[in-house]
Formats: sequence, structure tokens, C-alpha cells
Amino acid sequence: MTTVLLQHKSPVPPRGGWALWALGFRPFYLLAALWAVLSIPLWAAQMSGHLGSWTRGMPWHAHEMVFGYTLAIVVGFLFTAGRNWSGQPTPTGRHLQALAALWLLARVLGFTPWLLAAGLANAVFAWASAWALWRALRAGPNRRNDFFPLLLVGLGLASLGLHLQALGWLAWPEGLGLPIALDVVLFMIAVMAGRVVPMFSNNGVPGMQARRHERLEKAALGGVLVLMAADALGLHGLPLAVLLSGLALLHAARWALWQPWRTLRHPLVWVLHAAYLWLPLHLLLRAGATLEAWPLGPATHALTLGTIGGMTIGMITRTALGHTGRPLQAGPFETTAFVAMLGAALVRVAVPLLWPSGLLAAVHLSATLWVLAFLAYLARYVGILSRPRLDGQPG
Repeated sequence: MTTVLLQHKSPVPPRGGWALWALGFRPFYLLAALWAVLSIPLWAAQMSGHLGSWTRGMPWHAHEMVFGYTLAIVVGFLFTAGRNWSGQPTPTGRHLQALAALWLLARVLGFTPWLLAAGLANAVFAWASAWALWRALRAGPNRRNDFFPLLLVGLGLASLGLHLQALGWLAWPEGLGLPIALDVVLFMIAVMAGRVVPMFSNNGVPGMQARRHERLEKAALGGVLVLMAADALGLHGLPLAVLLSGLALLHAARWALWQPWRTLRHPLVWVLHAAYLWLPLHLLLRAGATLEAWPLGPATHALTLGTIGGMTIGMITRTALGHTGRPLQAGPFETTAFVAMLGAALVRVAVPLLWPSGLLAAVHLSATLWVLAFLAYLARYVGILSRPRLDGQPG
């Protein structure tokens, strides 16, 4: 991730001002948090039978968590990091407003009968974001991040494919669509976690010696790409379970090298370690589900709530503080958000495994904790995201 200011001497906040469109993380972190608060209660109410269905065959909840919430944070993060990676501008001002409006249009169209329009809006948002990021990266000095626009293109294709499938215009194999999209997000997180978690840990925790092992890094990341190919090809049964189990061991070893036990007094750091731990747990749970030892749901939510939810709530706090010129310190709002997110994941994964008949109760409790996490975030960060940097710098 990018280099941020770690210390500030008596910062004097600018008087007034509006900076929501100054850099990509500002509107997209805010929109993602608002959508997190609104969409999950809707899903819980629908699952309980209190609302009718508006989805017309679309897996609305899963789609919106990947292509609504997660994609908004990914785009906001990449626009912000991409500017530092390349030294080139990424969307701001009206260009950024247009992309945010396109994301909002896709969310609204998801409630209408116009599935094709919704699919196109989702895809065009991902592709337009990919193009904007690529324009910055290709003008930069190195090529190590050029794959990110390609991943955004892939997510746009996956979203459009799901809409075409719901319309009956496309018949996809079982391994495509959402499973591949989740693999893409998993790969993004694995790449960025390997870059930032050891760095943030060593910078933020005295005496920390988080390490990276080059061969392990290549094996862990390459293994995710192999998993993506296996899902696309429809691999199942024992061969897939063996692949998942081996990959879980690689990522667990990677996590252990980061010395997570040293971070417990530093919420901005431990939240990232806790989130990453859910990744090998997801892989192990998925291996068991592949062998029909238990349902797939707990494995999926270990990834979506545990890894994606935990990593995103950790990053949208840390990067918002750093990129607005504030000290990297977690207060009660941040800690509440982190603990609530961890609780939401624990409930949603553990209860269906240990008490299957309690699934509905687990959904409601997990949804409540999820909403609490993002209400805490919004209470602290609406002003931070919309006002200028404390140090007067652009961005």
C-alpha cells in the first residue's frame, strides 16, 4: 500500500471546505459503508419472509456484497493507491462523481425488473474504473500493478454474466460467476495483504519482526490462481479438497510469519491479522464442504464476512486516517467496528456448523453486528471523508 504520514505535530484543521471528490477513497468508502448498513437488513428481512422478492432469479444478496459493497471499496482503494504507485492522477472531481453515480445507478436498477440495464450498469462501472486505473498505471514507472485493471474487467464480466444467466440468455458452468468473482477478490486481498500487513505491523508495533518468504509468497499467491482455474474447470471432490487443504496450509504459514500474537494491543494492526486468519479457515471449511462433511455456507461466510469484511473495515479506517493527514490511532469507534465485524463472522460461521437449526437466528445476529460495525464507522468517518486533509495537502 502507499506510504502515509505516521506522526503529526499539532495539526490545524482547515476551516470548512468540501473534499469528498478529491480522491477515490472518499466517496467509495462512504458509499460502501452506507450500502452495508442498508442492504444487509433488507436481505435479513427478505430471508425471514417479511419482504417479497425483487430479484427475478438473481442471487441479489451475494451479488451486492461482491459487486456492490466490495467492488466500491476495491475501486476506492485502487484509485488512491494507484496515484501513489504511478505518480499519475486518478479520477477526481466530475470524473469521480460520474463513476459514483454509475455505481449508485447499478444499485437502484437492482431493485427493478430491468435486469439487463442493471447488469450493464454494473459491468460498465467496473470497466470504466479499470480504464481509469490503467491510464494512470501505464504512465507510471513500473508494471507490477498492471494486473489490477484486468481483475476489474473480470469482475465486470462476472457481474454481467450473472444478470444474463438470470434472464435465461446464458448458461454458465457451476464454477463460474460468483465463485470465480470470489476467487478474484480473494486473490486481490492475498496480494495486498502480503504487501501491507507485514509493513503496517513493523511500522506500528514496537519490536515487531513480521517477515515474508519469497518462495512461500509465490506458492501462496500462485495457489490462488490455480484454485481459480480449478473452479473455472469444475474440479470437485477429493482433488479439489486436497488443493484447498494444501493452499490453507500455505496461507496459514504466511500468516504465522507475520507474528500476529504481537499485535493485540494495536487494533489498527490486529484487525488485519484477524481478517487474514479467516482466509485459511475458509479454505479448510471449503475443503470439508467439498467432501460433504458440512454445508458450503460457513466456508463462504468465512471468506465474505471474515476475510473480506474484516480486511475492508480495517483498511477503510487505516487508509482514511492516513490519507487525510491524521494520526494512525484507533479510538472507540474503530475498535467497536472491528470487534463487531469479528463477532458477525464468528456467529455466521460457527452457529450453522454447531447448531444448524439456529441458522435464522445466526443470520439476524450477524446482520445486527455487521450493521453496528458500519454505523460506528460512519459516525466517525463521514466528516473525515468529506473534509479536507488536516495537513493541507491535496487528496
